[in-house]
This record gives sequence, C-alpha cells and structure tokens, in this order.
Amino acid sequence: MPRAMWRGAIQFGLVTIPVRLFLATESRGGLSFNMLHADDHQRIQMKVHCPEHGEIKRSDTVRGYEWSKGQYVVLEQADFEAVPLKTVRSIEIEQFVPARRGDAGARFVKSSYYVEPEPVGRKAFSLLKSVLAESELQAVCKIVLKDREQLAALDPYGPTMLLSTLYWPDEVRDVSDLDLPAADEDFKPAEVEMAKQLVEALTGEFEVERYKDEYREALLGVIDNKIAGLPVEAPAREPETSKLTDLMAVLEASVAAARAETEEQPTKVKAKAGTKGKAKASKTKASAKATETPPVSVEQARATRSKKASATPKARRGSGKSTSKGKAGNTQARRKTA
Repeated sequence: MPRAMWRGAIQFGLVTIPVRLFLATESRGGLSFNMLHADDHQRIQMKVHCPEHGEIKRSDTVRGYEWSKGQYVVLEQADFEAVPLKTVRSIEIEQFVPARRGDAGARFVKSSYYVEPEPVGRKAFSLLKSVLAESELQAVCKIVLKDREQLAALDPYGPTMLLSTLYWPDEVRDVSDLDLPAADEDFKPAEVEMAKQLVEALTGEFEVERYKDEYREALLGVIDNKIAGLPVEAPAREPETSKLTDLMAVLEASVAAARAETEEQPTKVKAKAGTKGKAKASKTKASAKATETPPVSVEQARATRSKKASATPKARRGSGKSTSKGKAGNTQARRKTA
C-alpha cells in the first residue's frame, strides 16, 4: 500500500470531503549515475560544510530565509503549518469550468495525484465525481503542496479523481518571443491534400502499451555489455533527412513510407523477436571465443542491476526526512560560502 503524501479535505461551498493524495506517476526515464574520481573510480562524497565549524551532520541543519544580506530567519515545520491560508490543509475549489478548455495555458501540468476519500467522505466523493463526469466539467482549485500554493485541476479519472497541479499564468512564457511563420501562409491545394493523406496514414487509436522508453533500454544494454567486458558497437547511421527544397516530393515520399510501415508492422514485430535472439546468441558465442573467462555474464549483470533497483525504493523511504533537511542545509551552506 503506497503512503499518502498529503492529507486534508476537498472544500466547495459548505461541503467538506476528507481525502488523501497519492503520487500518480513515478520517474523511470533517466538512469542514476554516481560521480567518481577519474583516477581510481572511487565514489565522490558530498559533505555539508559550515564556514565556521567545517564539516557538520545533515541532521544539524535547518531551513532559513535570507531577508537581508547575510541575515536569515529560521523556519520550523510548525511555522509552515501556521500559515493563515485555507489551502494549507484543503483543496479549495474556486469554480467549475468545461473540461475541454480553449485556454492552452491551463494545459501546462506540473504533477498529478490520485485522490482517495477517507471512509467518512466516500458518498460525497462519489457524488462529486459523478456530477463532474456527467456535466463534462472540471474543478479549478488551489492547494498548498511542498510549502507552495499551487493552482490545480480536479477531474474524474476511472474509479477515482485526478488532481493535476498547473503553472500559474505568470509562469507560462509568451509565444510572441518565438520566430514563427505567418498565420496566412499560402499553400498549394495539392500540398494540403498530400499533408492530409500523411496525417491519415499515421492516425490510429492511442494505445499507451505500444510506447516505451527505448533510449533507457538501449543504454541499459550498453551498461550490461560493459559490465560483461563485451565491446560496445555503435549503431548504423540513419539515412540523411531529405531537405525541404520540394515540399510536395517530401510529402509523397513520407506518405509512401508511412503506408509501408503500417502494412509491415505485424511482420516486423515477429521478425524482430527472432533476429534479436539470433544476434544475442551470436554475440555471446563470439565473446566466448575472444575472452575465455569474462568477469561476469550479461545475464548476471542484469540480475545484479535488477536486484539493486528493487532495493533502492526502500532505502529512499527510510532516508526521506533527513535528505530533505540535508538539501536545505546544503543550500544554506553554499549561500554562506558564496
């Protein structure tokens, strides 16, 4: 069972619905790397330094706000909880708006959270979710998260509701600074028709299962090969992209390629699985001849990496509080040093 990262209530009118928030996403895109000393590959240690007392413990740090040059006021957790705003412990609904808004600025989402009602608020929670779904509305609200008041949108999402924090209007940059083409660009009818055909050839139902982070998988393959002492082969060069000297010719070629790709997709999936297995067996055999006793096999490297990855979340949960303080202390120490 995941741990709730916030507990409070949804407020609108005189209605109060006690709820808890859970992170709806987790970052898996990037791989975690450590800083090493180039000469001996020893891991670099990041220490908290005080200009007066030298190295100190992270637990000896506090959060401070610099209100004047070199002058700080220290804030405790109780000070943050004492901020005189309703949104500190509530999701304050400001208004209801159509779910499909024309304002593009409201689509800049920061983070998303699942909303779970407390037992006493289940009926009111279900009623609000049902009304929003039937009316095709979403709630615009405000909430304090991580010591900041956030603008957010509340939407029905399957059996629950999804709270999505948004950027404030003054945080969204103006597009007027971009060098964009004129809105009244003149196109030939044949170009428009060919562009429509290209879009149609690539149109289909959105199936999220089809998409995955291929760069992450490829980089893990490079890491496994290096652990096993195998050579890292550079990928074959992609053909150069055609220059847009003749837009019509490029569109025609793109339509033909898209249609061919769609027709060959099922065959490519099957062939890829068979080719991958043969290539892997061939590489392993060649490696065995070149190196009689490799330091570790690719399978062992993957097993070790998977075991380490599964153990990482527990370690993070156990040290979450001290890490937060450490970051604040480290920032303060750097400011003083500067």
